[in-house]
Amino acid sequence: MMNFRSLEEFWSFYVTQHSKPSTRRWHFVGTLTSMLLVLHALVFNLWFLLLVPFVGYGCAWYSHFFVEGNVPATFGHPVWSFLCDFKMFGLMLTGQMDREIKRLEKRPALQGF
Repeated sequence: MMNFRSLEEFWSFYVTQHSKPSTRRWHFVGTLTSMLLVLHALVFNLWFLLLVPFVGYGCAWYSHFFVEGNVPATFGHPVWSFLCDFKMFGLMLTGQMDREIKRLEKRPALQGF
């Protein structure tokens, strides 16, 4: 397992693990649907909360195993992966993810990987 010194350092790695646009789209759909399920559960029926991890992680893990062809970062770094998923969601929602990918591509490679 890789060790990261900061969330920003992990973020650089996280983006490399989501290199294909369809992987990022699967994550976006899973995160959005999970948020809608949480809202629905709070308004109508708390049992819907049981679906949240299956939908959110199901979409994300599908994309890693069958689209990206790698192992989800969640397995080694669950908290940072969760935070970075929401960061990626926000950047995609605001149309800034492509710019972020380009920004990270220009940085020198991190040592120790």
